[in-house]
Amino acid sequence: MPVEFSGLNGKVIVITGASDGIGAALATLTGSNGAHVVLAARREAALQGVAAASGGETLVVRMDVTRREDHARLLASAIARFGHVDVWVNNAGRGITRTVLELTDSDVDDIMLVNVKSALYGMQEVVPHFQARGTGHVINVSSMLGRIPLATFRSVYCASKHALNALTACLRQDLRVTHPAIHVSTVSPGVVATSFGANAIGGGPDSRGLPSAQPVEEVAEVIARTILSPSADVYTRDGMRQMAARYYGAEDMGAVEAEFTMRPATPAR
Repeated sequence: MPVEFSGLNGKVIVITGASDGIGAALATLTGSNGAHVVLAARREAALQGVAAASGGETLVVRMDVTRREDHARLLASAIARFGHVDVWVNNAGRGITRTVLELTDSDVDDIMLVNVKSALYGMQEVVPHFQARGTGHVINVSSMLGRIPLATFRSVYCASKHALNALTACLRQDLRVTHPAIHVSTVSPGVVATSFGANAIGGGPDSRGLPSAQPVEEVAEVIARTILSPSADVYTRDGMRQMAARYYGAEDMGAVEAEFTMRPATPAR
């Protein structure tokens, strides 16, 4: 067990979207360092594979994050197995390749349900448990596009992550006075080497083939360090915080947008 992550030993960590990508990497890292990991997603076979790679004590819960009642069942299952929950990671999410003028009602509803309401359901379910215990940690996995919406072909994805950031900050402020031992964190990755792009509504480039994509293992390490040393606002790569500060501190945000706006490799459908 690496000394850096030895503090994870014995912690009960719930991770949604744990069948692949960041969630799977986080489950493997925390589980291999002694955490009791509860893996949640729709694909049970994939979850079982992650559980086997994680080692230690794990619990697989097949669930749909878009169903509020599934979050209640997830929490109940975790408590039944491990007695309590220490950390709840809202990691599930979905991408989309649509500009603002191409969005349909269905596009907006689907992305907001998966990226915002699912995290809301998780927070509303687990925080009363944390309040009763007097301690706990909610981690919401957001995106750099939730700070700076420079990929216009990800329009409503950007909007959903901005909304998630706001809900996260509001919850943190509500709990700060009454329950100071309950931590609420936002983690903002950039482009990560996962199947996110390939699975986006409307298609898109496979992030795993992009030379600038951050390895999922690095993102998992950042989240693990956030568990061990809670912080409100976390970025997974150097320079991201400074870029956000530059954007919001600019007298003309449009000038920064003109400099950095990303374009898709192929036109959005």
